Amino acid sequence: MSLATLLGTELPLLQAPMAGVQGSRLAIAVSQAGGLGALPCAMLSAEAIRAEVAAIRAQVAHPFNLNFFCHAPPAPDPIREDAWRRKLAGDHARFGLDASHVAVGGGRRPFDADMLALLGELRPAVVSFHFGLPEESLLAPLRAWGCRILSSATTVDEARWLEARGVDAIIAQGLEAGGHRGLFLDDDLSTQLGTFALVPQVAAAVRCPVIAAGGIADAAGVAAAMALGAAGVQVGTAFLLCPEADTGPLHRSALQSPAAAHTALTNVFTGRPARGIVNHAMRTLGPMADDAPAFPLAGAAMAPLRKAAEAVGSSDYSPLWAGQNVSGARPEPAAQRVWDLARGFGPQEPPCLV
Repeated sequence: MSLATLLGTELPLLQAPMAGVQGSRLAIAVSQAGGLGALPCAMLSAEAIRAEVAAIRAQVAHPFNLNFFCHAPPAPDPIREDAWRRKLAGDHARFGLDASHVAVGGGRRPFDADMLALLGELRPAVVSFHFGLPEESLLAPLRAWGCRILSSATTVDEARWLEARGVDAIIAQGLEAGGHRGLFLDDDLSTQLGTFALVPQVAAAVRCPVIAAGGIADAAGVAAAMALGAAGVQVGTAFLLCPEADTGPLHRSALQSPAAAHTALTNVFTGRPARGIVNHAMRTLGPMADDAPAFPLAGAAMAPLRKAAEAVGSSDYSPLWAGQNVSGARPEPAAQRVWDLARGFGPQEPPCLV
């Protein structure tokens, strides 16, 4: 069975779920164009997810993907969190902020029984996870409802782990990819491979379909991934400048500037490695800070800094998530991006938008 048949799409092309820079509008546009649109749900309430799903279904009858994190919430560590706030005290003072009054909490929720109950109501065609998988008691109902289950692997060992737990397809996330690394078995970044080194190894190690992710920005990249054994591709950065994305003005400006040539993995914004355009916060605090609180708690002290800096037109403290290859990011409709990428699968006819 082809990946497109498995997912119920015209193309084996997935839009990467990108929390904070997209909602239903991008998912709708990609699904209408024949790919699999995605809605990132880790930062949304149940009410918001319900509303976004209703918006998608009002405009498309095609499948879409609801994406969730499945990290283990960290135990509170007041000493480490206080030390992190003190480290940022000078930055807070720059904007007249009082670091001692920063709220605690991370704003990213792992998949749980309440979210499972919501999916029992919504019954999406595809559900994907980042940072491994939730426990089996939360997966079994999804399978019973007919949901296709996907998850990200950053190593061959992670891919084998996912296959042993019955995923329908594996997203092989290369080191080039923007946003959070999906690593979950080991936090050793030396194990992280580039997409075109990872994909053939994962494809040789598992039987389920492998989806290449990271650094794919044009038809040539799609064709290369398919030649190396991928059954399809997942693309994120190439959609960031589309009008249907919610990427903010400062982020859009950075993506179109020389700064976009400089990305790095950093944990200073959330406590977990993620790739973004290098800015002031990454240079002065990291990019990898050993003293950052565990994911997602590091973000609490950064949030007021981001708000204050952005209010005066600065992205010094903003997580400018982006992959290493921004060449495909263009301010044009998402459907055009899909069709351009789809040429990598062979001759394609643009689908009817329904």
